Amino acid sequence: MRMKAKMSKQPRKQRKARYNAPLHIRHKYMSAALSMDLRGKYGKRSFPLRKGDTVVVMRGDSRGKEGKVRTVDLKREKITVEGVVISRSDLSEVPRPMHPSNVMITKIELKDKQRESALSR
Repeated sequence: MRMKAKMSKQPRKQRKARYNAPLHIRHKYMSAALSMDLRGKYGKRSFPLRKGDTVVVMRGDSRGKEGKVRTVDLKREKITVEGVVISRSDLSEVPRPMHPSNVMITKIELKDKQRESALSR
């Protein structure tokens, strides 16, 4: 059994631990809330996001828009959603990066056994 390192109370050290965390731990930071029907089905409140999951935006200018997760950026802790874009001054549209806490999962993409077993745990 592995011992888990104790987290400091100091916000400065908490931020440092978060920014310097390895990618396999950062994956857990990329969690979003599950919709009410998924909560009842799986008995979980939140779950890590993955490319292909369908989400609805809960906060910001794009509130209410639904789309699939395009990218998951572990380094910057941001995701992009299909249909959620911002227009630049040259009138081109680029995907709007957002934090995963601002979306809610409405449909989970169950491609592999690991993800299914994580939900049933």
